Amino acid sequence: MTSLDKPTEETTEADDARAVTEAALFEAFGGVRGMIETVLPGLLFVTIFTLNNDLHMSAIAALAVSVVLVVVRLVMKDTVKHAFSGVFGVAFGVVFAMMTDNAKNFYLPGMLYTLGLALAYIVTSLAGVPLIGLILGPVFKENLSWRTRNPGRKKAYTKASYAWGFILLAKSAILFPLYWWADTEQLGWVLVTLKIPPFLLAVWLTWVFLAKAPAPIDVFAEMEAAEEAEKAERERREREQGETGGALPGPPEADGEAADLRGGRHRKA
Repeated sequence: MTSLDKPTEETTEADDARAVTEAALFEAFGGVRGMIETVLPGLLFVTIFTLNNDLHMSAIAALAVSVVLVVVRLVMKDTVKHAFSGVFGVAFGVVFAMMTDNAKNFYLPGMLYTLGLALAYIVTSLAGVPLIGLILGPVFKENLSWRTRNPGRKKAYTKASYAWGFILLAKSAILFPLYWWADTEQLGWVLVTLKIPPFLLAVWLTWVFLAKAPAPIDVFAEMEAAEEAEKAERERREREQGETGGALPGPPEADGEAADLRGGRHRKA
């Protein structure tokens, strides 16, 4: 292998940064399993409703499969945040659809959530606190250090948040007209179809922006280093105190005051 064939240190660091970014995004957004848990309840609902137009059966089946997904994660001792969010979303849809006796309303809470999330991404970006940074900061162990100490990452988070916001706005612009004009089956199948592609596009753009950004500042490592330094300093003082017989020398001014007092007593004598 020639020197040109050997990977440089910069290339290795860039590859490591990309790998860390991929792993963090995978963890934050649930990966393949999280996408399945997001799609499956809605897919089951629209499939059953298309076959028999039975709102109650469709709603109960969607809610039941959401609960099963949570139970599976609990049994496997895996994180349940994505499955739990799916249960709550399905439960709201089921309650709303049954209260209004309109199967189309099963999708309305999720659509409103998507629209609200799109606005949150855009508004927080305009405010200088991009939402994607608040979500991924703890995952990268940088918390909010990117806001003041890492402007390159703040810029990347801002771009990613705008991307998420406008992608979700475009999705909402498709779904809400269908909510008013299409029937339940049409709305349901379009919604299921639009579950994954916009999500993957937003995740990919986030990866692109962050892969080119400076590395995150590991504030947890900094705190641990500060604690270690403080501990070492404390141990050093204890050793010095032990070597001086249990008491460290007093400050010079204190010694001077003691000498003046002794001198005063001698003069009076």
